[in-house]
Amino acid sequence: MKGGGAVLLAAMLLLPMQARGQADYVLVNGRLYTVDPAQPVAEAMAVRGDRILMVGTTAQLTAAYPDAPHIDLQGRAVVPGFIDAHAHLMGLGLSRLRADLTGTRSVEEILERLREFARQLPEGTWLLGRGWDQNDWPVKEFPTRQMLDEVFPERPVWLVRIDGHAAWANTAAIRRANPALLTEQIPDPEGGHIVRDAEGRPTGVFIDEAMDLIARHIPPPSEAELEEALRRAVAEANRFGLTGVHDAGASLKTIQGYRRAVDDGTLTLRLYVMVDGLGEAFDYFCEHGPLLDYGGRLTVRSVKFYIDGALGSRGAALLADYSDDPGNRGLLRHEPEVFADMVQRAMKCGFQVNTHAIGDRGVRVVLDAYEKALRTLGRTVGRHRVEHAQVVAPEDFARFAELDLIASMQPTHATSDMYWAEDRLGPERVRGAYAWRTFLEHGVRLAFGSDFPVELANPLLGFYAAITRQDAEGWPEGGWYPEQRLTREEALRAFTLDAAYAAFQEHELGSLTPGKYADFVVLSHDIMTVPPEQILQTRVLATFFGGRCVYHDPEAAGLCPASP
Repeated sequence: MKGGGAVLLAAMLLLPMQARGQADYVLVNGRLYTVDPAQPVAEAMAVRGDRILMVGTTAQLTAAYPDAPHIDLQGRAVVPGFIDAHAHLMGLGLSRLRADLTGTRSVEEILERLREFARQLPEGTWLLGRGWDQNDWPVKEFPTRQMLDEVFPERPVWLVRIDGHAAWANTAAIRRANPALLTEQIPDPEGGHIVRDAEGRPTGVFIDEAMDLIARHIPPPSEAELEEALRRAVAEANRFGLTGVHDAGASLKTIQGYRRAVDDGTLTLRLYVMVDGLGEAFDYFCEHGPLLDYGGRLTVRSVKFYIDGALGSRGAALLADYSDDPGNRGLLRHEPEVFADMVQRAMKCGFQVNTHAIGDRGVRVVLDAYEKALRTLGRTVGRHRVEHAQVVAPEDFARFAELDLIASMQPTHATSDMYWAEDRLGPERVRGAYAWRTFLEHGVRLAFGSDFPVELANPLLGFYAAITRQDAEGWPEGGWYPEQRLTREEALRAFTLDAAYAAFQEHELGSLTPGKYADFVVLSHDIMTVPPEQILQTRVLATFFGGRCVYHDPEAAGLCPASP
C-alpha cells in the first residue's frame, strides 16, 4: 500500500477509541501549541461536545473525520485557553462601572476625568474610581484631599490606587465616613496607615487596613450593578483569550452570584475561587466542604490571605528599610503568631492556602507559617501558594521547593514596577525581585496571572513581559535583569498547564490533550515564533470555551463553527 492509502492506514492505527465517534467539527491546517509533552506541536484537532477528541496532523484528522465540518485555520496559531492564576473578576467588572484613572500622568488629568465622569452621577452620590499611581506623575508623592476638594467640595470622592492597597479621599468622603478623623488623633489600625500632615491630620490617603475606615461606609453596589459588572468582566476576559480565572478573594455573596451565572449559562469561564480570608465564606465552606467543579465552571476550595501591602505604596513588608524611605519597613497585616494560627485553621478545614506576600519579610512570615502548619498537620491538601512572591530573600527560594509551594506571579508587575523598584529596594535586594528564572532553577512551579484590574487582563502582555522583561517600547535594551527572562515555552506553560495545576485541574485543563475540555484560542500571530514586538500586535481571533466559540474578532467569524 502506497501514497494516500498508507497515510489512511497509519491514521486509523493511531486513532484512540474515543476518536472513532463523530466529531462536531475539526480544525485543520493550523499550528497548534498543545503544551502536551507527548505531542508538543500539531496541525489539527477534533472536538465533540465540550471535549477534545483527537490531536494530530491534518491528514490524520481528515481521514478520521471525513464527514465532520472542517475549519481551515490557514496556518494560524492555536494555544490552550489562557488561565489567569491571580485576578479579581468582580473588581474588573466594577471598575468598568466607575471612573477609570489608569494611565493618568498628573493630578490635573485625574481631575478632568473625574469631572467628566461625575456628570452622569445623581447629586450627592459617591464618586468612585480606580487606577491612579503617583509613580507616574511629575512629582512622585501621594496626593492630598485638598486637591479633590477644589473640584468636589460636597460630593464624597473615593479613588483606589492602581494596586488596590491605598485609596485617596476628599474631605467630604472623610466627613461622611467619620468626622472625628478630621479633628482627633485616631490611631492607625493594625496593618494599615493613615497618611498625615505636619499637624497630624489625614491628608486623604489611606493605606491597606486603614482603607476600611472609609470604604465600609460606601453604599454597596446593587444586584443589578453586580450582574452587569460580572457580564462585562466575563466578556472582557473572553475577548483576551481567557477561559479560566483564579479569583483571588471572593465573598459568599459574590460566589452565590457566580453560581447563578453558571445556572443560567452566562459564565463562560472556569472559575477557581479563593474565599476572602476568615469570615462568612470561610466558615461556610469549612463547615460544608469545598465546591468542586460546579457545572464544570466553578470550584471553591482555597482561601486568600494577606500578610502585607504593595511595593508601590510602600506597604510591602521588608526585612530592611526601604532604600528610598529610611526607617520604613512596610506593614504586616497580621502579627506572625496570629497569621500562623490562621494558616493552621485553614489547613485543618481542607483549604488550599494562598497568601498575598510581596516584601521579603512578608514572604518569610508566610513560609514560616506554612512550614509550622505542615509540620504539625502533615501534607494536608497540598499545593499551597504564595501570591505575588515579588521580593524574596536569597535563602528563601529553596524553601519554596522544600515546602512544595507554588509561586503565583504576575509578569507585568515587573515591567510596570521596573522604573522605580530599584529605588525602593536598592541594587542588591532587587536581584531577588520578580525572579522567575531563579524560582524555576530551584524546582518551583510558576503559575502566571495578571492581577487584573491592577494590570490589564490581556495575558499576551504577561507573555511578552515574561520573555523580554521590557516595556512596549523595548526598554530597557536587552531586558530588565534579563537573566530572569523565560523561554516562550516556559511562559506559555505558566499561563496554561501550570496554572491549571495550581488549581488541581491539570487533568481537565491547560493543554490540548484528548479527553480534556476544548478550551483554546486562535491567534492572529504565532507568538512562539514571531519577533517579540509582534506579540504586542497579536489579537485573539477566536476564543473557544468547552468547544463553543464565545468570542470572535469581527474579521474572523469564519473560524467559529455553526451552532449545533
